[in-house]
Amino acid sequence: MNAVRSHTCRSFGDFAFGDIEREAIYRAIFTRRDVRSHFRLDPIDDAVLARLLMAAHHAPSVGFMQPWNFIVVRDQKRRAAVRDLFLTARSQELPHIAEDRQALYRKLKLEGICESALNLCITCDRSRSENSPLGRWHNPQMDLFSTVCAVQNFWLAARAEGIGVGWVSILNADALKDLLDIPDHVVPVAYLCVGHVSEFASQPDLERNGWGSRLPLSNLVMSETYAGVGEDALKAAIADRG
Repeated sequence: MNAVRSHTCRSFGDFAFGDIEREAIYRAIFTRRDVRSHFRLDPIDDAVLARLLMAAHHAPSVGFMQPWNFIVVRDQKRRAAVRDLFLTARSQELPHIAEDRQALYRKLKLEGICESALNLCITCDRSRSENSPLGRWHNPQMDLFSTVCAVQNFWLAARAEGIGVGWVSILNADALKDLLDIPDHVVPVAYLCVGHVSEFASQPDLERNGWGSRLPLSNLVMSETYAGVGEDALKAAIADRG
């Protein structure tokens, strides 16, 4: 029985996860990486890709709008054209990087468009829930936020399957829409490089290369109001987690 079917057959009366299940979820979260290198050439089995897409499709969506679509991009010529878009966008971004960081920026590996097994563009159809204001009346961007939840579900499921995922955000959205024939009312939210990898790095690439470091969580926890002091016991528990 595959993972998706076994999940649906399980009794939902058992709310708590066992220790092994719980640890597996946290392992996927903490070892997930934005993969730009180490991709292998072997293809992803359609059964595995189906599981990943099913995980994405079960993401939370405000008003149950399910605004996402998934464009699978396998053709190497099309992917080479996307990489050209990336190279153009990167050259446009470079002047806006602080001068003392531009040399490091040039060295960073920021995509694996042509090296990965396939690419996946996850989009948001902004017309799908236009007749239902539930959850969007005061915040019309909730369809976009819901689509990002689908991206995260896909990413964590991929990590559990040993599949690497890299989000290419340095792209001109309008140029990408033209290349993939995406209609005006649909927004490309994430362009992902997806494939088997030889390894998952122990640290995020940008942290390992000195671009930045993870902020201390305790500094980000506030009490009752923005910048409100307190929650000392919670912050101590966070510190104990290391």
